[in-house]
Amino acid sequence: MRELFFIALALAALCFALWQRARTRRTLRRLDEMLTQAADGGFTAERFDESRLSALEARFAQYLSASACSARRVREEKDAVKTLIGDVAHQTRTPMANIRLYTQLLAEQPLNEQGRACAAALDAQTEKLQSLLEALVKTSRLETGVLALRPEPSALGPAVRRAAEQYRPRAEAKRIALTVDVPEGLTAVFDAKWTEEALCNLLDNAVKYTPGGGRVAVRAQAYELFCRVDLADTGCGVAEDEQAKIFGRFYRSPSAAQTPGVGVGLYLTRQILAREGGYVKVASAPGRGSTFSLFLPRQTPKCDESVISSKAP
Repeated sequence: MRELFFIALALAALCFALWQRARTRRTLRRLDEMLTQAADGGFTAERFDESRLSALEARFAQYLSASACSARRVREEKDAVKTLIGDVAHQTRTPMANIRLYTQLLAEQPLNEQGRACAAALDAQTEKLQSLLEALVKTSRLETGVLALRPEPSALGPAVRRAAEQYRPRAEAKRIALTVDVPEGLTAVFDAKWTEEALCNLLDNAVKYTPGGGRVAVRAQAYELFCRVDLADTGCGVAEDEQAKIFGRFYRSPSAAQTPGVGVGLYLTRQILAREGGYVKVASAPGRGSTFSLFLPRQTPKCDESVISSKAP
């Protein structure tokens, strides 16, 4: 009898262990299903009770349900921002064009010296406002995903030369020597349109802040993981404590306060490079010029939203 008792007890323990194992496996399987649904964006909470699922699963379901609600709110807010950006871009285009037109008509009228000065100031401020609106719309569209970059393997030389040719007349007007040196056959993974936009932002600053008779040099070279494009100028330079700040939105150095600008170009450049899987950095010193370096991946990045700053050559 005693042996039968121990055998029955052992069988009961075995059955309980098997039941617990099966219950654990069901719970883990259900958790895996929850994660799969959450990853696919289709998770919906169900009614759980302690008789069927563990407390861990119930809490996990509450967490995923809250995350799903948060994700829906983010999507709704993002859609609202997209709509707002579209409305702003559409509604301001015509008024800005009309203001520019009337300003030009005013400047053609017989005005005294003070009137001509006011008309010129009005035209300059209107141009500044238009540039600011365009930069803000571009930046917001990039940040909210309205405009998606499509990096693909392409020759780097044509994009660099197109950007440089846009600023050659301005450089020549200031007697600035603008040179371009890009090896033939150099390729990288980038969006040609937006990379040209980033290059134009840097060229605009280089020509703007380089005094007459200076130099702006654009050079490119290949590394194992990246193609590097350097834009070196002989301008006023940037202090070391400001070099991290200049890539922030609307930041303008006190030393550049008298030079026209809105402080968005470098921020937009950094956003573009980040979405291409690259990054931008600067080497500079006051009175010794600046070198802005763009790093573009040579292979398609695994994630186009990351700034790969730890792989600098």
